[in-house]
Amino acid sequence: MNDRTTSLDPELLAILVCPVTRTPLRYDEAAGELVSDAAGLAFPIRNGVPVMLIEEARALS
Repeated sequence: MNDRTTSLDPELLAILVCPVTRTPLRYDEAAGELVSDAAGLAFPIRNGVPVMLIEEARALS
């Protein structure tokens, strides 16, 4: 299964927040990531599970 084709449950997205700023996240379906615009970070989604570890986040350019 390709991580980028995995959809995210809208109810899960509604309750998840950025672990750094505690602000809402936006789902970037094309990249397969949850994006925190406030923190400038993108958190990966692996096998349908958001990885909300700061060490795993990618810095946005």
